[in-house]
Amino acid sequence: MDAKVQANDPRQHINEEPRNDLFNLMNGFFGMFTLMSIIFFGMVIIKFIGS
Repeated sequence: MDAKVQANDPRQHINEEPRNDLFNLMNGFFGMFTLMSIIFFGMVIIKFIGS
């Protein structure tokens, strides 16, 4: 009784992309920091122009 069973081994990462988690974390942190800095300084400039 030989049944052909195709069991997928979860340890085989065939379709997994290589990722650099630290680089993604730093990229997201500095990207958000830059966006918030631009918004902050833009609001400061708008405040000084308006007053």
